[in-house]
Amino acid sequence: MNKPIKKIVIVGGGTAGWMSAALLKKMLQQRVEIELVESEEIGIIGVGEATIPPIQTFNAVLGLNEAEFLRETRATIKMAIRFDHWKQCGDSYFHTFGAPGATLGYSSFQHYWLRARQQGLSSAGLWEYDLNYLCCNAGVFGKFNSKDPLYQLPYAYHFDSALYGRYLRKLSEQAGVVRTEGKISSVNVHPDSGFVESVQMENGQLIGGDLFIDCSGMRGLLIQGALHTGYEEWGHWLPCDRALAVPSQRFEKTLPYTRAIAHKVGWQWRIPLTHRNGNGLVYSSQYLSDDEAAHMLMSNLDSVALADPKPIQFNTGRTLQQWNKNVIAVGLSSGFLEPLESTSIHLIQSAIVRLAKNFPNAGFSVAQVNEYNQDSKREYETVRDFIILHYHLNERDDHDFWRYLRNMPIPERLAHKMELFRETGAVVNDAGDIFLDSSWLQVMMGQGIMPRDYHASADLPPAAELSAMLEQIAAAKRKPLAQLPSHDDFLFQYAGVTREVTQGG
Repeated sequence: MNKPIKKIVIVGGGTAGWMSAALLKKMLQQRVEIELVESEEIGIIGVGEATIPPIQTFNAVLGLNEAEFLRETRATIKMAIRFDHWKQCGDSYFHTFGAPGATLGYSSFQHYWLRARQQGLSSAGLWEYDLNYLCCNAGVFGKFNSKDPLYQLPYAYHFDSALYGRYLRKLSEQAGVVRTEGKISSVNVHPDSGFVESVQMENGQLIGGDLFIDCSGMRGLLIQGALHTGYEEWGHWLPCDRALAVPSQRFEKTLPYTRAIAHKVGWQWRIPLTHRNGNGLVYSSQYLSDDEAAHMLMSNLDSVALADPKPIQFNTGRTLQQWNKNVIAVGLSSGFLEPLESTSIHLIQSAIVRLAKNFPNAGFSVAQVNEYNQDSKREYETVRDFIILHYHLNERDDHDFWRYLRNMPIPERLAHKMELFRETGAVVNDAGDIFLDSSWLQVMMGQGIMPRDYHASADLPPAAELSAMLEQIAAAKRKPLAQLPSHDDFLFQYAGVTREVTQGG
């Protein structure tokens, strides 16, 4: 196809479909026609409720008003994830969106902290120098005008993904996106080029386009069903293949972080929204029956369930070519990684942003498609490795599930990162890694790796000077806490979330 793209057809709605429609319409405006096809009869998984900080950029590009967004999606602030029982039963640590300490030349803060710990100059934990962690513990949140890196408070959101999809649908239709209701009965592929030409609706309507975005979920109606692209499975590294999701009544006070609670098989999420809590259990059917999983989830809820558990089956892995011919897979059609680090919505965002940056002008370029696919592959693999890290670095001995994960061979790049950190305290990052050095640092430390050595520059300050410097940083991090409102007060003051909604079930 060597002609300009005039029409985009998005197959499937939900979060993936409407995020795609909203961003592409914002970018291309009237240059390209966009039609989204979805059916109210086909349900969406709709349990992705936690995000990571780049969602702010996405919303800002769309021109969303943050206060309105918080109200429309029943959102709360997310500053971190708390991991319970992952290293051993009874252990707990935070992975925050912040970073401990402050930048000190070319060597990271942890090297100075490691020296102080090894030489008995300080007994403070690494997280005591992290403002996000301190705010999570205090249950407070606020916005800083300061440009001082000591007072950066990176955050994301918890929100109702179904409400987010509806919110973006309203904005997209106002901008000119056409929505067509109905089910697709077949997909028409050109016999010579292999490109998708149109989708046939059950009512006989034919919807043609130049570029198709597959947001049909795990079935991958276009990318797999029509183009037979193929799928790379990662179940040998991440054996969980089931999830149960259930809403429950919210708490009186809304915590500004997600919880990930490890059980004897798999783990449970708890996500606070302003109208309910989101809960779920991710587990392996190889080690736990569905009935046992349902009992485990329901008996470990912290508030009254508002529905029956919703079952979800998945195969961890990725579609081999997320851009194949004139079809781009976005969302669950592109692959699945369990929501341990809240990456599901971000992978939608990054896919559609990647398309926006590589949008074809006069036809499809093989080089451009290959570059898109290489970037997608790298991103999926680095997220995969980060999730494997949590499982592999466990010391639990209460079930074969955890013993298998601890002893299994892991990807070579991940093994190198772990060994480098264990020996030197250094964190290395890769192109396409959505997680910063501080994220790898916190999880490796939280899961039990204590580096044997530190960077040579950390030996330069005299002992008394190093001790004083660390205390000054810790004091500076604690200073804002007394001035910040509670998380619920912030939501009320900033976004107008009413007391009734905040405190209701």
